[in-house]
Amino acid sequence: MAAALGGLGLLHGRVRLAAAAAATSSLSRPGRRALVPAGAAAALPSAGRSYGSEAKEEEELRVRYLDEEHKGIVVLGLNRSHAKNALNKNLLKMMSKAVDALKSDKKVRTVIFRSEVPGIFCAGADLKERAKMHSSEVSSFVSKARATINEMANLPVPTIAAIDGTALGGGLELALACDIRVAASSAKMGLVETKLAIIPGAGGTQRLPRTIGVSLAKELIFSARVVDGEEAKSIGLISHVVEQNEAGDAAYRRALALAREFLPQGPLAMRVAKLAINQGMEVDLITGLAIEEACYAQTIPTKDRIEGLLAFKEKRPPRYKGE
Repeated sequence: MAAALGGLGLLHGRVRLAAAAAATSSLSRPGRRALVPAGAAAALPSAGRSYGSEAKEEEELRVRYLDEEHKGIVVLGLNRSHAKNALNKNLLKMMSKAVDALKSDKKVRTVIFRSEVPGIFCAGADLKERAKMHSSEVSSFVSKARATINEMANLPVPTIAAIDGTALGGGLELALACDIRVAASSAKMGLVETKLAIIPGAGGTQRLPRTIGVSLAKELIFSARVVDGEEAKSIGLISHVVEQNEAGDAAYRRALALAREFLPQGPLAMRVAKLAINQGMEVDLITGLAIEEACYAQTIPTKDRIEGLLAFKEKRPPRYKGE
């Protein structure tokens, strides 16, 4: 296990070396992007540590670590009912703290972001709090929101946004930072900042076009249009749309089912696959293939790979330990 952890610690550097080597042959090609962007952090796991099983109910962010057949799934639930889960300084601080703990825990396999408040995912930034800020504080707040959402995007494990209600502005930006989005057909989504004479400032102008394409992203941002779950699915904004149920948690239930599909797979392979995809999407194909090669090499000498082959031979489910 120590060898595997050591390999993970060196992986980000090897990915960069692989990207640089691949780029050498493509520097003379017009239009090629030669290097892995510095902003595409690997978010590799470090030494594990334990943390509590559930946050206090009165907290604005509830953190639950599921057990039994859902063991390895962590649920982060926004819980500001009086403010429609609007992002304020305190909630951002709690989110950052939770994400920091999650990225260093090897037992975490998938993270689901959801709302504990019926009918709402996140209404965006807390405009009442912002109205009380000095102009110099606003820039700092937006930077903090952007950094926190980037931290979420860089979690090394799969992340799923379960959108059972309205997700506007920063709320949709939060969902866009997740690997997969699931929404109820009745949910409403949009980057509506231009109505306030501002633009999305927590990644929306960059992640939305990467998700649905440049032209359509421009159309939605320019018009501040809000779409429902069905239209969101049709344009590729979300991966799955479900009919809302009486409990108001249909998207969460679908997200949980997806997360359970991920649990049987090799933990290290999942982390390295996410890294390869995220880094590869930001460069040209030749460089991306070099990144894939460097990442694939990290899965070869592990005990998990040996267990996977043995389980296949013996026709039984594998028993991975994240090594």
